[in-house]
Amino acid sequence: MLLFIPEFIGRFHPLLVHLPIGILLLAPLLQWLSRREGYTLAAGVLNVVWLLGIGSALLSCITGYLLSLSGEYDKGTVNLHMWAGIGVTLVAMFAAVKVFNKQFDNIYKATAIGLLLLITFTGHLGGSLTHGGDYLFAGLGDGNNRTDEKPVLIADVQAADVYADVVSPMLKSRCYSCHGPQKQKGGLRMDSPEGLMKGGKEAKAFIPGKPDESEMIKRLLLPPSHEDHMPPKEKPQLSEAQIALIHWWIEQGAPFNKKVQTLTQPEKIKTYLQALQGATTEEKKLPSNVPAAEVAPAAEKDIAALAAKGVLVMPVAQDVHYLSANFVNAGGFSDQDAALLLPLKQQLVWLKMGNTGVGDSTLQVIGQCPNLTVLQLNNTSVTDKGLAFLQPLSALQSLNLVGTAVSAAGLEQLKGLQQLQSVYLYRTKVTAQDWPQLKKIFPQAAIDSGGYVVKTLATDTVEKK
Repeated sequence: MLLFIPEFIGRFHPLLVHLPIGILLLAPLLQWLSRREGYTLAAGVLNVVWLLGIGSALLSCITGYLLSLSGEYDKGTVNLHMWAGIGVTLVAMFAAVKVFNKQFDNIYKATAIGLLLLITFTGHLGGSLTHGGDYLFAGLGDGNNRTDEKPVLIADVQAADVYADVVSPMLKSRCYSCHGPQKQKGGLRMDSPEGLMKGGKEAKAFIPGKPDESEMIKRLLLPPSHEDHMPPKEKPQLSEAQIALIHWWIEQGAPFNKKVQTLTQPEKIKTYLQALQGATTEEKKLPSNVPAAEVAPAAEKDIAALAAKGVLVMPVAQDVHYLSANFVNAGGFSDQDAALLLPLKQQLVWLKMGNTGVGDSTLQVIGQCPNLTVLQLNNTSVTDKGLAFLQPLSALQSLNLVGTAVSAAGLEQLKGLQQLQSVYLYRTKVTAQDWPQLKKIFPQAAIDSGGYVVKTLATDTVEKK
């Protein structure tokens, strides 16, 4: 029982350590204010403040030392933190002596400034021990050093290293803060194969081939409210898939240097592994009528405004911000509503507006969507006059004008659209005599006139009535 008393006392360090920080920061401020008219404080009061700060600093040093004996923290950082804390106490004592003797000279001023800097440095070291070495600056960068960041997708999960690429990133995101290089709670260090194999003070982290008997799995599966549940309930938890993958890895013998494809994979594990797989930017298989360049996501409120009009707005591919807008259920959409498209002009690539009440005014808005590749205007009120507004759509590949009043003269305005591959002109004012001219204007495009005749073959079944 006596062996646990130092550790018990040491656990008061996190409670006590904040007292000298606050008091010793406040003491020089009160000392400075007391010399200003209207803020005068009795010398005895200021002396008490300094004594409280020094006393709490001494207690913090003692409890901090006892806590360090647990061996749960990185020794190098602990030693630096300890000596910095002792330095705070000694500098505070020197400053207090100057105050007690009313010697507010330049040496006192320099000491007060030094005390402030030393408290800051010591507090940073304490935060590093508790939360990790990158805790203070983790939010300033691109997030690459965050331990709770979104997992990095694997280009080819079957060719990946099962420990380095699958298991280790999960442990890093959820376990290293308590069992990593800065802190080893329970004597367990999980940031290396050697540390995992060694285990902690109480037991080994896992037994290769026996996941259900492994301490790691047992603690992961405890109810979050249980004191032995890991990670602690106030910290980010592993998902069901992550726990299943760690269980599977241990079941396979906990290999540290094998490829995923060499291990037996039940169907559920295959699904979880596939979820970790993602293509690189160069490997993404996008439809040919979707731009390769990335675009910022559209605002939810702008998508919702179109949805309120019955427009179905959806991404054209997974993990892509380009959008398709389908007006099949937006029969009431008119030229007056066209302005709703403008906030999405960069994201829209497929626009299917057939059988709506739109006309030439809407084409003036559509002409401002530079990434548009597919445009369906069949059975609308557009005319040759409106087609002129489509001239800026240099990326346009498919144009459906079936059942409209456009003519060859209007289409000639679009001769600059070199990317056009398909133009649908059935039931328009385009005549058979216009066809040769249109083929010259759009040499790369397949011009569809409709009016197909399906031949009857000898093998067809014909019913005579």
